Amino acid sequence: MTTLRQRAGLAGLIAAVLLLSSCGIFNKKDEEAEPKELVKLENQLKIKRVWSTKVGSKSEFLLVGLRPAGDGNRIYAASQNGNVIAVNPESGKAHWKMNLDIELSGGPAVGEGVVAVVSADGFAIALDAASGTELWREFVGGETLARPLIKGDSIIVQTIDSRLVCLARFDGRMRWEIEQSVPLLTMRGASSPMSVGALVVAGFDNGRIVAVNIETGDIEWDSMLALPTGRSDLDRLSDVDGSISVVDQDIYAAGYQGRLASIAAESGQILWSREMSTYVGVAADWNSVYTTLDSGELVAMSRVGGVEAWRNDDLLRRDPTLPVPFHTAVVAGDFEGYLHFFSSIDGKAVARTRQGTMAISSAPLVIANRLYVQSDDGSLGAYEIIQDRPKRSAPDVSETADES
Repeated sequence: MTTLRQRAGLAGLIAAVLLLSSCGIFNKKDEEAEPKELVKLENQLKIKRVWSTKVGSKSEFLLVGLRPAGDGNRIYAASQNGNVIAVNPESGKAHWKMNLDIELSGGPAVGEGVVAVVSADGFAIALDAASGTELWREFVGGETLARPLIKGDSIIVQTIDSRLVCLARFDGRMRWEIEQSVPLLTMRGASSPMSVGALVVAGFDNGRIVAVNIETGDIEWDSMLALPTGRSDLDRLSDVDGSISVVDQDIYAAGYQGRLASIAAESGQILWSREMSTYVGVAADWNSVYTTLDSGELVAMSRVGGVEAWRNDDLLRRDPTLPVPFHTAVVAGDFEGYLHFFSSIDGKAVARTRQGTMAISSAPLVIANRLYVQSDDGSLGAYEIIQDRPKRSAPDVSETADES
């Protein structure tokens, strides 16, 4: 009998072959399939790179789930060759740096004084956030490309063979585990679990969004986001692999060849949905939700009702990341190392800068007034939007104040 792990590995291999085929290795190149060329842009926003540092070596494979994280005191990042680093968010100087001597594929996550990463061969590793000291290392049974979730006394890990594993934060012992069915053919990737109150919300390769009680492991609700349709396994791909966003008590998620939906956190009821296909997921602010379609188009919709506000095809076939809200813009990276800034109001391009020559595969991270970006070459950069303030024509304090 074929095990779930064997079946997931076969699915990943088939998906890789299909990806290579779509990139033109098995087919003659077609001009219409070429990435859209960038046009000259005069920046309307002043983008400043505050600092840049090296985390580790470049990522050798597509779709590792390495993205920086922050806890308000430091920024944490990890590289595929096993480095985990904590840096000062103001200067970029390293507070500590550890090499775990293992290939990392997801993380880091930070919370409750702990930093968690996961490896390509199925280990979850917890480090002390203050010093980088390794606290424990436990086998979870499968590769994960998702950022772990740290919540209270638990660390939740999602594997690429559709298992959700809850480990004790103190010592790594397993608290509970749930498993979903795995289709024969899947995309390589996994969505990162999110916390909503006492629930853990996760998306799976079978197109389902599941909410689990974090204390007991009981499934509270189960919602079908992307219903598999079509005759072939390729047509029936419906993975929920991208980012899930939570605003207040509303959950926003999207699937490949499926739909983007707003889901009520307390019940799993779908409030509204729009047919669209994405593998990067959804980002949201208080007004809008944003996604990148599998074609490379960026789309913004109203958070209440899902009415499309704008659509931009400047990054068509450039493998853009999920666009994340930053000040009055949304920002996405692309396969050539560019960062693109678009107006969050009308979607027009307002600025562009370049971090390096290698791809930016993970969505940028926004904390306060800073944007943190990790490239596939192992570099981590911090950016700000500089606000030009008009010169004052009068002093701040009146020089002719009445004297008593």
